[in-house]
Amino acid sequence: MRIGVFGGSFDPIHHGHLIAAVALRELLELDEVRFVVAKTQPLKTVGHFAGAEDRATMVELGTRGAHGLRVDRRELFRDGPSFTVETLQEIREEVPGAELVLLLGADAAAEFERWCEPETIRALARVEVFRRDGSGDGVVVPRVDISSTEVRARVSAGRSIRFWVPDAVADYIVKHRLYEASKPV
Repeated sequence: MRIGVFGGSFDPIHHGHLIAAVALRELLELDEVRFVVAKTQPLKTVGHFAGAEDRATMVELGTRGAHGLRVDRRELFRDGPSFTVETLQEIREEVPGAELVLLLGADAAAEFERWCEPETIRALARVEVFRRDGSGDGVVVPRVDISSTEVRARVSAGRSIRFWVPDAVADYIVKHRLYEASKPV
């Protein structure tokens, strides 16, 4: 079994995340891609705008019915920051013999050497960098110019996010009044 591990805030998840995950699953011949929702990211200077459980629920809603995509909530139950090395160790124990592939966007890859135990991460998983612009090394995925920052700004300004995020995610954001104030929690 080949498992892609795609970590992040997903604040909120949007079609750019989903398209990249599907493309990576196909291009790298992964059996599944796990969206690992970070509770607290050690290198992130600004907090999250939605709570951890809201973000995980939006990932679940966004991936529902999508073959080979799933949410992984494990980091939400840890105290302190979310460390990828711990997540990979846990998955390795749960699925012995699986090939783990850590999926990193170019921005995350640029910070990789600052992560907790990068050498151990490399021993636990193959690291695959993906790029949306086709420049540099890495797997090229379709370019979708949507960002979570832009989605939050649209909500805060009272603008539509239909077609920016899956419908179920848009409905959740409206129902729970997320991002209206657009400030970190």
